[in-house]
Amino acid sequence: MRSSMQCRGVMVAMLFCAVAIISLSAQEANVGSEKTKQPNKAASEIGRQTFESTCAACHGLDGRGGERGPDIATRAEVVRKTDEEISKILQTGIPQAGMPPFAALGPATLSATLKHLRLLQGKGAAPALPGNSGKGRELFAGKAGCSECHMVEGRGGFLGPDLSSYGASHSVSEIRGAIVNAVQRSGSRKGLAKATTKDGQTVSGVVRNEDNFSLQLQSLDGALHFLTKADLADLSFSSKPLMPEDYATKLSASDLDHVIAYLLSVAHEQQAKGTVAREPKKKSEFEE
Repeated sequence: MRSSMQCRGVMVAMLFCAVAIISLSAQEANVGSEKTKQPNKAASEIGRQTFESTCAACHGLDGRGGERGPDIATRAEVVRKTDEEISKILQTGIPQAGMPPFAALGPATLSATLKHLRLLQGKGAAPALPGNSGKGRELFAGKAGCSECHMVEGRGGFLGPDLSSYGASHSVSEIRGAIVNAVQRSGSRKGLAKATTKDGQTVSGVVRNEDNFSLQLQSLDGALHFLTKADLADLSFSSKPLMPEDYATKLSASDLDHVIAYLLSVAHEQQAKGTVAREPKKKSEFEE
């Protein structure tokens, strides 16, 4: 009898130990999973920062090209290159085209940069949307009034820049800040320009082109006006930005989430289809 009870006690103890080991293993697995997520997140941030500080000066923040470098986000001949081929280019550069080698950044940084480029090419996972993109589309064209100035996928106004690909190179917090903090955006020319000629005529609109001798304004009716600075008596800019300053109160937090979700989803869909159009580079896409 005593032997039988001892065996049962041993079996219970072994079972307890087994359960404890399994529980501990599960906890360690969860901890390991969280530790794995953090390095992945850190690597993603390193890739973005490296691209913006090293590559964007020539290829643009969105990878669609600039004054000194070609489009590497949507050009088919670049997109279809393998990771190994692009890694080699990053390491050795293209001297004949003026691209220096970046091997000194190290394999880990180059790998993270390549992954960020793939995201710009639409090959990464779809961005996490803060709201409902369908509701955002309705707000963009309705209550928010964004489409009065901005165009998305060929629909909307012309006074502001096209926002079709804005979500490809801006985070949720950056987009939110650009919407609700119009006054704090960089740039001194946020409002309408008013040009007065020496013969008393006035033209108000958005500056589209300017050099030392001339100015091109687009008035609110869409007409373009070419003015010679020698003929101007005055040129001033409104202190009130074109971008409404009351979005923080006009739109609820969920409204803002929906609009941001719409911009992010449109940009990602265009990247995935390879139909993202190239646009002139600007200090801020919401600016002007």
